[in-house]
Amino acid sequence: MKLPRRRAEVPLDDRLEALAEAADLAEGRLAREAVDQARAVVARAGARRGLSVDHTAVALAGATGSGKSSLFNALSGTDLAAVGVTRPTTAKAQAALWGAGGAGPLLDWLDVPLRHTVEDGAPGLILLDLPDHDSIELAHRGEVDRLVGVVDLLVWVLDPQKYADAAVHERYLRGLARHRDVMVVVLNQVDRLPEGSVKRCLDDLRGLLAADGLEGVTVLGLSARTGEGVPELRGLLDREVSRRRAWSSRLAADVASAAAGLWAATRPPATSPPATSPPAASPPATRSPAAQPPATRSPAAQPPAVAASPPPPGRVTVPEVTVGKALTRALAQAAGAPVAVDAVAKAHRHRSVAATGWPVTRWLRGLRPDPLRRLHLTGGARSSLPAATAVEVSAVDTALRDVGAAASEGVPEPWATAVRHAARARSGELADALDRTVAAATSGDVSKAPRWWRVAGTAQWLTVAAMAAGAIWLLVRFALTYLMLPELPTPTVGRAPWPTVLLLGGALAGVLIALLCRLFAWAGGRRRARRAAKTLRAGVERVAAELVVAPARDELDRYARFADRVSLAAS
Repeated sequence: MKLPRRRAEVPLDDRLEALAEAADLAEGRLAREAVDQARAVVARAGARRGLSVDHTAVALAGATGSGKSSLFNALSGTDLAAVGVTRPTTAKAQAALWGAGGAGPLLDWLDVPLRHTVEDGAPGLILLDLPDHDSIELAHRGEVDRLVGVVDLLVWVLDPQKYADAAVHERYLRGLARHRDVMVVVLNQVDRLPEGSVKRCLDDLRGLLAADGLEGVTVLGLSARTGEGVPELRGLLDREVSRRRAWSSRLAADVASAAAGLWAATRPPATSPPATSPPAASPPATRSPAAQPPATRSPAAQPPAVAASPPPPGRVTVPEVTVGKALTRALAQAAGAPVAVDAVAKAHRHRSVAATGWPVTRWLRGLRPDPLRRLHLTGGARSSLPAATAVEVSAVDTALRDVGAAASEGVPEPWATAVRHAARARSGELADALDRTVAAATSGDVSKAPRWWRVAGTAQWLTVAAMAAGAIWLLVRFALTYLMLPELPTPTVGRAPWPTVLLLGGALAGVLIALLCRLFAWAGGRRRARRAAKTLRAGVERVAAELVVAPARDELDRYARFADRVSLAAS
């Protein structure tokens, strides 16, 4: 599957900016290699854009005996490159320059010390002859790898005997599938093929390149020895130099490749049989090419077809993360919410009795501790609620894992691991936050005294006043009788004298008012407990949303932004 090209091409600057942001977003989430590669591309693009854009660096890359150096001489019209047959002879890249003015900083950046100016030809071309990519010298291969990664235009020089060699296809061409616009593949030494075999070899080579993801790449057949096809290649290079766009096309391909590498890092690695490394610098066959059939790969040596990695999706859909009843219930249980709600009801009844009870006996209520104060739920200090049990802790842990699993559903690894980790990242803060939530939910409006307490308290003191008046009246009558003084007139209620009615009636009324207030206190305690439970539930949900859901959602938003930036960079 190939990435469809957009009609409106995104500017290179925007794509570089998107790639840099995607690398920053992927920091700590994806493999370090992919992130470093993306940042290296951004840094390399910044350096290349600051150098000469009037010059195009073209590299000739090939295997031992492919005729790469001969082609270099044929294109430059010189004998600068030493030609070898059976072993690698080019140890360091060398450059032929057409129009050397201003090319020095670019060649310094490419680290090419061997430079030769060529007068004949269109200015702006820098032709590089690279070492053999299959050299037995590791330094030679390292030089090839370095320059293949930075030059503006690549010309791969293959020969009829080894054009199907896995060394070039698996090590280089397959990884450069997005660079087809800045790549030319040359089949050299076609003069050694039997008549009629050239087209068959070129068609086979195009098939191999298509399997590498390079369908449509420019393929030329030529002979550096006889000059056949060399003018066509030189004309193609001149056109690319005159356009002065190869450098930006190369950077665009690098950005797309780095973006694809970032996106591939979010996918589990595909299981494939280990590839066998080809022997390094194997000598070419000694029999005459004219007697040889075109090179083909044996079934055992053919690498599997390249599986196209899924394209970056652009705006991805992430799961909706919610607190959920299970997490709220588990956190409330672990925070001691049931104990606190029960304490609210008991505290309301306790304070109601203390405020509306019979004044003669209400002082006894003061000897009992207030349920909320006993748990330290009335101040700003840490409460004395019982610690969560092992079962409650396990329930919270399970609920956190479930939230992380739900949040990461459909999110590729290793980003899904980051989402699950984010859901638990602030779990150490839950205990203190829940404790403060419980304390806040059981204070304030929940602990305020209702107005009817004042009315009932006033009524109780009136009953006490009536009792006192009746008792004093009776004592006066007793004193007058004891002193044998004339008695005061005593009104009655029926047959009962008023002093007795006031004393006994006040006592009876006080007890009845106290009993009624207890009923109201019980009902009020239940209402306040329900109100406290509702407030507690809302507070626990806020804590869970802040410390559990928000970090997971932030990580999902980060992943969605990453996918959007990767899509823009790969466009």
